[in-house]
Amino acid sequence: MALTKDRNTSRRDGVQYNDPLAANAKIYAGSIVCLDASGNAVPGSTATTLKVRGLAQEQVDNTGGAAGAKRIETRRGVFQLANSASTDLITRAEIGSQCYIVDDQTVAKTSATNTRSVAGVVRDVDDGGVWVEI
Repeated sequence: MALTKDRNTSRRDGVQYNDPLAANAKIYAGSIVCLDASGNAVPGSTATTLKVRGLAQEQVDNTGGAAGAKRIETRRGVFQLANSASTDLITRAEIGSQCYIVDDQTVAKTSATNTRSVAGVVRDVDDGGVWVEI
């Protein structure tokens, strides 16, 4: 139903999140965090069903735990990640393009024939790695 008076609408900045971990997941601080098909946090990996959530702000070990037994803080932004190699090496030519998750710290130029999930957008490339907007 449409409003008929002012509404105090809650808001978020959309930068910091706190999500439940998947069963048996261990996520390291500084790593790529994704959400699985159930909406639980998992480390970045080569898979097509993951949705990137952000970068882990802490290490959380849910080894042996049920889904949701522990939670993790993640943050969105632009982060320096490891570059892939060979034909999947990201260069300055890819700035502004999507890149893809290889593992919890590495991104690649291609989806490897649709086997990888999107990590984010390449914002810069330097000697230290790839700056990715997640």
